[in-house]
Amino acid sequence: MPRIAVGSPAEIGQPDALKAGLAEFISMLIFVFAGEGSGMAFNKLTDNGSTTPAGLVAAAVAHAFALFVAVSVGANISGGHVNPAVTFGALIGGHITLARSVLYWVAQCLGSVVACLLLKFATGGLETSAFSLSSGVGVWNAVVFEIVMTFGLVYTVYATAVDPKKGDIGTIAPIAIGFIVGANILAGGAFDGASMNPAVSFGPAVVSWTWDNHWVYWLGPFVGSAIAAIVYSLFFIAPSTHEQLPSTDF
Repeated sequence: MPRIAVGSPAEIGQPDALKAGLAEFISMLIFVFAGEGSGMAFNKLTDNGSTTPAGLVAAAVAHAFALFVAVSVGANISGGHVNPAVTFGALIGGHITLARSVLYWVAQCLGSVVACLLLKFATGGLETSAFSLSSGVGVWNAVVFEIVMTFGLVYTVYATAVDPKKGDIGTIAPIAIGFIVGANILAGGAFDGASMNPAVSFGPAVVSWTWDNHWVYWLGPFVGSAIAAIVYSLFFIAPSTHEQLPSTDF
């Protein structure tokens, strides 16, 4: 395993770092506006009715499509993380410094909050619903869901975008990442909302000021991300080929 690079606070003020932070902000805004907006549209069409299988499929498709675009448009600037858990996985694997990670986390959370504020304004004050646990789902059940789903997401990121041996498969990284998120929403959406992304949970929580069990949506994704980064780095990235990659390379 590579050592975690701390970096310098001065790194945050460098032009390339600021551009990367702005790219993460914009990508997150695009992703959350479409993803959260799809849920708000469903609530409007059903007059706040109960979630249906069709609604779950619609949410999965909206998130998969939006994440595919958000990762793609940010890939050449910031690496297209669009997720604090993905950034944490990159940090654990030695592919981004702690200093730049903090910049990304702030930008990602701000992007989510701004997207939710824009949605609330554009819809005439409709609620941006915070993530919550379904009836009968305990907090530790939800933590396990988030760990496993985020493991799958970050493992996919490593396999298609980070691995030096990825070759041509790297060209499909954004769509593979979008697909795994959509599939996981189909699996976990009915239980805990299937966040896999602390920033996606943070924006609606701030705007609606609803913090019930919010810690679940940070702990689970960060643990799942760390496990995926460690497993992939230890078993599938050979020490001879492992390089300290800048964040803009994935």
